Amino acid sequence: MMSLQMSLLLLGVLLLLAMAGYYGWQARKSRPRQAEPTEPRTTEHEAGRIEPHLNDFPLAGDALPGPAPEKKPGLDALIDAVAPIALEAPLSGEAVLVALPSTRRVGSKPFAIEGLNAATQRWEPPTVGQTYSQLQAGVQLANRSGALNDIEFSEFVMKTQNFCDAINGTPDLPVMRSEVNRARELDQFASGHDAQLVLMVQARRVAWSPSYIQQTSARHGFVMGSLAGRLVMPASTAGLPPVVSLSFDALAALADDPTQSALRQITLGLDVAQVDRSEKPFERLRAVADALAQDMDGVVTDDQGATLSPDAMTVIAAELEQLYDILEQHELAAGSPLARRLFS
Repeated sequence: MMSLQMSLLLLGVLLLLAMAGYYGWQARKSRPRQAEPTEPRTTEHEAGRIEPHLNDFPLAGDALPGPAPEKKPGLDALIDAVAPIALEAPLSGEAVLVALPSTRRVGSKPFAIEGLNAATQRWEPPTVGQTYSQLQAGVQLANRSGALNDIEFSEFVMKTQNFCDAINGTPDLPVMRSEVNRARELDQFASGHDAQLVLMVQARRVAWSPSYIQQTSARHGFVMGSLAGRLVMPASTAGLPPVVSLSFDALAALADDPTQSALRQITLGLDVAQVDRSEKPFERLRAVADALAQDMDGVVTDDQGATLSPDAMTVIAAELEQLYDILEQHELAAGSPLARRLFS
């Protein structure tokens, strides 16, 4: 009798151990993948480059010192309404800066004052220590917020006139109806040729933690962005928009314990007009999407979750080449200063 009781007790203990092991295995299986421990790494400046990187393409930061950031593009009659300002006498940069309006926007459009440098004979933003023989005011005709409208144009006129009153200048203001019509035409063109491509990588089985996503994407050339849940693949020239962006749930990135956050998808984006064609951005987008899917046991889909075939990718690439050609024909080549302003 005692032998039977001991046998049943032992059997019960073994059953409990088996159940505990099974549930432990299930818990480990369902736990999001975590980043692997890493040794302390030298910084970008210490190493002279950013590591690791996508082998097939050059990345910003591969060699230091890098090129200087591009200067802010100036006013251009192609996408700006421009008002020349006649001066009674040359003005110092200090005098111009003091008279500038407090805001650099007219409604949803950028507003700017530029001066013709008396020494270099180049238009530039007013700068301390320089002298300007002419000035001009401008407002952008269109951006992703839409076309310049009548109210915004009237605000541009008032802001320009107030500035001129402060410096004793005389503006030659453009005709409102003409500029508003130009704005609508430009907006119509921009709306029909604005492309922002999105690919997604979806987890097949095991979810990912934020740290796992960050560590894996870093191996393919991504660096941390300025926002939570965002990483970027830098352009070849410092200061330019990133070639590809990677984003995931910002709340997961900001969680008290990110290791417990389970993510099942990441989004890869390409803002076509912002990136120079020479960067081969779509090729890099495709390559990094495939590489991440392979490393993270995922599948590449469109933004609706549909799997994308190689043939579909080839069609997109061909359409993108046509778009690049059209933009260049209209002097708005992708990645150019004017294109980055218009498509922003």
